[in-house]
Amino acid sequence: MRARGVLLEKKQIAKLQQRTKRQIIKIGHEDFVRRSCRMCRNIKLLFNFDPPVTEGEIRAASLQFVRKISGFAKPSQANEAAFNRAVEEVAAASERLLASLETTAPHRNREEEAAKAKARGMARFGG
Repeated sequence: MRARGVLLEKKQIAKLQQRTKRQIIKIGHEDFVRRSCRMCRNIKLLFNFDPPVTEGEIRAASLQFVRKISGFAKPSQANEAAFNRAVEEVAAASERLLASLETTAPHRNREEEAAKAKARGMARFGG
């Protein structure tokens, strides 16, 4: 098993499995699954904002998504072309998705959403 490019020994793997089991027991299976399936906090909500989302914001979210699923913050030269192509494809698909979505909800305000995120961060991490 590999974790961040480092080969883990069998003892380390067993230790990780035990820690995961303890977490599941401590907080309950459903809570563990719910907590572990949350969206990456660096990928921002892009739909239904006034003013509308920019191409740069879509590309930044696409980059974060590809980084998350590939495990690369910066790909090697051998993988750079595939990585960049994936970012562009995800950005294009995201633009098509955002253009086709409809809602009757009022537009979100960027400043209000940023304040809510900051308050969640303060509650979560203190400060």
